[in-house]
Amino acid sequence: MYRIQWKLKMKQALGTMIQLRNLKSMSLAPNIWELDDVKRSHLCQLFGGNALKLPSGASFRGDINILLVGDPGTSKSQLLQYIYKLSPRGIYTSGRGSSAVGLTAYVAKDPETGETVLESGALVLSDRGICCIDEFDKMSDNARSMLHEVMEQQTVSIAKAGIIASLNARTSVLACANPIGSRYNPRLSVIENINLPPTLLSRFDLIYLILDKADEETDRRLAKHIVALHFENPNSSQHDVIDLPTLTAYVNYARKHIHAQLSDEAAEELTRGYVEMRKKGNFPGSSKKVITATPRQIESLIHLSEGLARIRFSELVEKSGVIEAFRLLEVAMQQSATDHSTGTIDMDLITTGVSASERMRRENLVLATCSLVLDKLTIGGSSARLMELLEELKKQNLGGAEVHLSDLRTALSTLSAEGLLVVKRI
Repeated sequence: MYRIQWKLKMKQALGTMIQLRNLKSMSLAPNIWELDDVKRSHLCQLFGGNALKLPSGASFRGDINILLVGDPGTSKSQLLQYIYKLSPRGIYTSGRGSSAVGLTAYVAKDPETGETVLESGALVLSDRGICCIDEFDKMSDNARSMLHEVMEQQTVSIAKAGIIASLNARTSVLACANPIGSRYNPRLSVIENINLPPTLLSRFDLIYLILDKADEETDRRLAKHIVALHFENPNSSQHDVIDLPTLTAYVNYARKHIHAQLSDEAAEELTRGYVEMRKKGNFPGSSKKVITATPRQIESLIHLSEGLARIRFSELVEKSGVIEAFRLLEVAMQQSATDHSTGTIDMDLITTGVSASERMRRENLVLATCSLVLDKLTIGGSSARLMELLEELKKQNLGGAEVHLSDLRTALSTLSAEGLLVVKRI
């Protein structure tokens, strides 16, 4: 009876004036201007999906991992702080000040008994909550390697001082990183911009780029918003937002009592949408195929759909929620996984760090270099100079892309490793 009354009370208090989804996205960090899609994704992360455990023993996480990458001064850290305060079990840490044992667990001696005990780290303490990691790019390699197990298996394995244990770390990871040189280079991939291993980057469900672009109209609106925060203006103040304690109680209740299940329409839409995403990598009249989605994207879509259903206090995932989940995923992929040379989404940029078009260009360069070297050796002579090869390759205009000396060195190294030629310095 209490649950029904509380549920009705929450719906009556929150379902007024504008749509519930827009109301909560406006209520999430209202001092931060716009970033509506990013905020809606964070709402899905706060509410989370359903963890699944099969009779065979296999388990699937229900938590959503999000990475924010962008220029300085784009409110990434402020958004992180707000999510930390709002999360039921939130832990905030900085990449520069975090160690591997600080994130997982460390061995200490009990001051009273003198026995060896295991103390939990940030990831274990944020079990069933969100672990917010600022300055993710400045984290050490040892600390970063601990996240591989946590973000997929959601456990922390410990073998220290005779203590062997596996601790639960069923947490969502929200991280933000600055690009190398403090300014994002759109001509480079996300991996090249923030220098993160592809194996770790691919474990994030959503990767958003928050860039500082110069635009007069946008700059004027942003300036007015910031000035309004410091200068109280009744006309520009936010009235239709949920206060922090109410929103926290809403999240707590939904995570505890609402367990949304996929409807038949939602399941069909997920299947159809995934197939359509995969079709985008097929080019008519060409054997070239690009991976535009992986099975991990299906799991991400399911988690987002379940989170959107929890936001609506619904026990059933509807088709409209799946469509919104596809939209949020496509917005993130268009920003972080777009191959700028072709203009298409290529998941190889996230999973391997090299796009399919770049890989094909490198293969063509290796073949052209091999053919050129064999031609020169056939004409006469037992060697060919590096600069002569470079000039010849530039004349061939391989795929319209310029050939640099570093590209030629890489191609020669590949041919040398295959035993086709020997590279000597004179």
